[in-house]
Amino acid sequence: MNWYISVSFGELTLKGNNRKVFEDRAVKKVLNSIKEFNVEKHYKEQGKLYVKANKDDFPEMIKSIKKVFGIIYISPCLKVEKDIEEMEKGIVEFVKEKNITEKSTFKVEVNRVDKSFKLKSPELNPKLGGAVLKQFGDLLKVDVHNPDFKIYVDVKQNVYIYSDRTKGWGGLPIGSSGRGLLLLSGGIDSPVAGFLLAKRGVEISALHFHSYPFTSDRSVEKVKDLAKLLSYYTGKITMYSINLLPIQKEINEKCREREMTILSRRFMMRIGEKLSQKYEYDALITGESLGQVASQTIQGVSVINQAVEMPILRPLIAMDKTEIIEISREIGTYETSILPFEDCCTVFLPRRPVTKPRLRDIQASEKNLDVDKLVDEAIENMEIFKIEE
Repeated sequence: MNWYISVSFGELTLKGNNRKVFEDRAVKKVLNSIKEFNVEKHYKEQGKLYVKANKDDFPEMIKSIKKVFGIIYISPCLKVEKDIEEMEKGIVEFVKEKNITEKSTFKVEVNRVDKSFKLKSPELNPKLGGAVLKQFGDLLKVDVHNPDFKIYVDVKQNVYIYSDRTKGWGGLPIGSSGRGLLLLSGGIDSPVAGFLLAKRGVEISALHFHSYPFTSDRSVEKVKDLAKLLSYYTGKITMYSINLLPIQKEINEKCREREMTILSRRFMMRIGEKLSQKYEYDALITGESLGQVASQTIQGVSVINQAVEMPILRPLIAMDKTEIIEISREIGTYETSILPFEDCCTVFLPRRPVTKPRLRDIQASEKNLDVDKLVDEAIENMEIFKIEE
């Protein structure tokens, strides 16, 4: 008998001919997440990854594995030989390890993956349950409808016994869905947007805009802190930091005040597209949510889209603020996001921003600006940070 951690893949199992590619990528991410621990061996067996290591390290290892996308469940499990007597000994040993001290109910659920095994699941369930009752009958009773806990037994090439299942995030392994450039502000929304796209397998880099000296160095540090929190899930993040102030001054001087936000957003997308062409990103990602602020109307989003040719992904577009905050709390970015540091969007903030912009009006205003020159100068002066957990 040996203790392992079992890792269950989610929708990766539905990938047909590409399943191995997705699973291998997820395995690589799992092993990288626990590289600080002493892993004795690992292998895949019929839809799960099994990792042998020091059992005392399991709680911390499971915390690390949970952050890997593509995983639905993680469980400590006891591996035993595929023999009835060994399975009975194993399940008794497993219950003993649970250190149950109060009267409880349980249920055994056998998954007989190896159909050649001589006993079927309906025969194994009572047999293994009986072994538990024989040893722990003073504390435990069987309840097949509403047990306090279940004991799962997977009969494969080997037999695995487990009970506790830590839920993972699901999704797809990072990098399996291309590369995205996230417009990362210091607010609540954009880190959540980055997390959700990373969960769908997008490798994330970040693009941050500030308005120094109108905004402080601390506001940039706050965004770097958010990128670091995000990197717990995404791995290393390259963060491009650009001073938008020269562009904002030009807009403020030569365009209508009401159009400041829309014009600024179009510049952000152009800068993002130019960086994407240079560094090979497949899409821009924003934390925009329909109706949340003045620029996030259908008309505003449409006009912003038409500044560039590449796709702009908005995973939060139909979400309520409360839903976004809930995810933000869950992934650990909320407390940093609400720290009171200003961002570039508060500079030259119009008193009555346009909410239903027309493209021809915006393009007419942009004729007052040397758009290409302003974009090039902004990129020439950018800073690049490497952020990692």
